Amino acid sequence: MGSAEKIRIMRVKNNNISERDLALRMGDTPQNLNNKMKRNDFKESELQRIAEALGYTCVIKFVDNNTGEEI
Repeated sequence: MGSAEKIRIMRVKNNNISERDLALRMGDTPQNLNNKMKRNDFKESELQRIAEALGYTCVIKFVDNNTGEEI
């Protein structure tokens, strides 16, 4: 599941907040957020702002596929 789909799920769980309202909460334009959602292309800083605007914490980690070790 890509980031855009996870963002859609968080929006639904957050009283079905519109993409426009999310963009405004995070200090972005609705058009810019819409374009990023279509491309499923986000910077880590944008994911952090989205999570904060929706009341979530964004955790990004690297895990070794062979050992399960987190780095």
